[in-house]
Amino acid sequence: MTTPTLKQATGPAYTRILAMGAARGDRIVPNDDLIGPIDSSDEWIRQRTGIVTRTRASAEIGAVDLATEAAREAIERSGVDPAEIDLVIVATISNTLQTPSISAIVADRVGANPAAAYDSNAACAGYAYAVAQADALIRTGAAHYALVIGAEKLSDVVDPTDRSISFLLGDGAGAAVIGPSETPGISRTVWGSDGSKADVVSMNAKLVDFRDGTAEWPTLRQEGPAVFRWAVWEMAKVAKQALEAAGVEASDLAAFIPHQANMRIIDEFAKQLGLPDTVVVGRDIETTGNTSAASIPLATHRLLTEHPELSGGLALQIGFGAGLVFGAQVVVLP
Repeated sequence: MTTPTLKQATGPAYTRILAMGAARGDRIVPNDDLIGPIDSSDEWIRQRTGIVTRTRASAEIGAVDLATEAAREAIERSGVDPAEIDLVIVATISNTLQTPSISAIVADRVGANPAAAYDSNAACAGYAYAVAQADALIRTGAAHYALVIGAEKLSDVVDPTDRSISFLLGDGAGAAVIGPSETPGISRTVWGSDGSKADVVSMNAKLVDFRDGTAEWPTLRQEGPAVFRWAVWEMAKVAKQALEAAGVEASDLAAFIPHQANMRIIDEFAKQLGLPDTVVVGRDIETTGNTSAASIPLATHRLLTEHPELSGGLALQIGFGAGLVFGAQVVVLP
């Protein structure tokens, strides 16, 4: 018996980001509100991180709500009928439920039901990972339009007495609608992981330990110096590889949008890459804080709001964080 040949789907040759949306926590939290429990000062936080304030969401606002708000803006700006969106990916570590996914709920809320929907946990590299997946799935014909969201409510997993990370974190969501393009709009992604360093950024306990009463509510913690060294030296190499994969030079960029981990890391990044003054660097961390998977799309949204002339230019974006994981690609800004 002859086995029938399976029919294969095909899609467009290229994709691009059509529009961005953003949502930030409704509360602006200055450094002075956080320094007591960590015995610190506003000056110390500014010097070490560049953060002046961060946005955090009120108790009744969840990551799913932030994701929905950002998604609605991105869809409206894109001009795409939400019914045509058949893929929703939410990059997050903030879902308070093991299941269902944030993505399925957002898909229904924005009118994209019955889109394929799933959450992706790649921490601070989550948005770059999700962009890579959306690009590939559209080009293979598995989807036509994708809604990609980075959404975090990190204030749910903050220990206010932890000097390693508590003062860094904020809440927010950034969204992108990705669709077919006649010209390349998303380059090949350079991504990877190093699980041997999994303990460098992690939770301080397991959920089952909390359930059993052997630990308090799990919160994020990090080994700051180790993260800084890895981010500055190893991730600069990844960023350069992403430029090579895209076939462009640093001087060809209109913008550089790294994960908003720390202002010192961002500034050192720019120096390592030899970015000319013409390249605008995303520095959303100063007033939003570190929002993990949401940080790149939030920084992109802010750059396009403040510098509309960047539209159509090339941006190098790179995410890196717990896992340890990393992902970088060059995109054409919507």
